[in-house]
Amino acid sequence: MGILFGSAISRTFRIQLNIMKRLVFVFVLLVVSYAGFSQTQNPIDWVVTYNASSSSEGEIVLTAKIEKGWHTYSQRASDAIPVPTSFTFAPSKQYALVGKTEESGAHEEFDKAFEAKLYVFTEKAEFRQKIKLNGKGGFPVNVTLEYITCNDVMCLPPKTLVFNVKVP
Repeated sequence: MGILFGSAISRTFRIQLNIMKRLVFVFVLLVVSYAGFSQTQNPIDWVVTYNASSSSEGEIVLTAKIEKGWHTYSQRASDAIPVPTSFTFAPSKQYALVGKTEESGAHEEFDKAFEAKLYVFTEKAEFRQKIKLNGKGGFPVNVTLEYITCNDVMCLPPKTLVFNVKVP
């Protein structure tokens, strides 16, 4: 009788242990999923296009759609911003940059994250770089974009994106 009672307890214990293992597994899975989601958060969508103004000139337009509650920063350098928005256009014999990259839509506001007045973009940002073609089109322009995104609580790590824009 003692052996039968002991095996019933050990069987119950094994069932409870299996249930506990499954609960721990589900909990760990949820934590890992949440951590993974927070690491891949991306509150800005970028679109890059080319607009021809003539057969020998045009501009590369980089437009950012920014989620509500988030912002990114101007190209204007500041001691408070660790990563102002910046662009690098790969050198090529097929085109030449005309002037500097222009921006529109930035406004000055007090940034709680850096405790300073900074130029920021909310909802939308637009950057334009004029280029002059040194011959026919039909080539890509490689653009590297570096920026940082913040809200009132935190900043995400700086991001570097590379785009290929087709010049027809």
